Amino acid sequence: MKSIRPDFKRFENITDFPYQENFITFENLQMHYIDEGEGEIILALHGEPTWSYLYRKFIPFLKDYRFIAPDFIGFGKSDKIVGRKNYSFDLHFRSLKHFIDELNLEDITLIVQDWGGLLGLSLLGEYPERFKRVVILNTFLPQGKKMSLPFKIWRLFAKLHPSLPVGGIIQYASHNKLPKEVIDAYNAPFPNKKHKSGAVAFPLLVPAHPNDPAVKPMQKARNTLSSWNKPALVMFSDKDKVLAGLEKFFYKLIPTANDQQKIIIKNAGHFLQEEKGEEIAAYISKFMKDELRIKK
Repeated sequence: MKSIRPDFKRFENITDFPYQENFITFENLQMHYIDEGEGEIILALHGEPTWSYLYRKFIPFLKDYRFIAPDFIGFGKSDKIVGRKNYSFDLHFRSLKHFIDELNLEDITLIVQDWGGLLGLSLLGEYPERFKRVVILNTFLPQGKKMSLPFKIWRLFAKLHPSLPVGGIIQYASHNKLPKEVIDAYNAPFPNKKHKSGAVAFPLLVPAHPNDPAVKPMQKARNTLSSWNKPALVMFSDKDKVLAGLEKFFYKLIPTANDQQKIIIKNAGHFLQEEKGEEIAAYISKFMKDELRIKK
């Protein structure tokens, strides 16, 4: 497999992401992550087609913790494998397992959204003993059942577009108009089509049938979460064109999710961390201090 390094010059003009670069090596690929602060560990996982920049607004509100956010292989400042068919659920899953092993992460508070949920909740399902809490933002755990027409169109768009317009996708899936410099920051990892294979692959890796190899770990995640006895906070936004309303699935699945206040983030689209990052981080801070628990 051929891989390429990001063009780091494209990140130099990003003024609202002052966090130190850190790297580990996974199967000869360089994986980038931010690692800010000290204390209990927070592991935040991005989705499609974003990178750790998505979580920049969280860090000032969670400064009493050690906040870690990696870039998946093919995203952000991590190396890019050339060719969408070289990406798999297993590749990303193994890279995350390697990541938490390499950094020796334990008692993790996990924050997931979009593909960060498919992968991160599968990781929790496989290694529940390493996780202390979970925060679930707009995501889902598919089982390879029939896909909706909008999602089928999205898959075809990703597969057939000559050069996936990453910034345009993020703006389309947002409720509010995003500043140009923010769109530029999301475009920074993707100077051309060769760098976009990972972003093209993710929609196509969502399991489309029950025999897909990704279904088994996601089913294990469902099983683990159905008997989860540690704190769980579910927060979805109200303007997500695809996933709004799926918070009900997680409330039904996870017993302890109903111990916390039920919070809907208002006037935010799919990338709620971008549009309402400060608000969400403030809720997470309260959650970690056990201030959102419903008194019985």
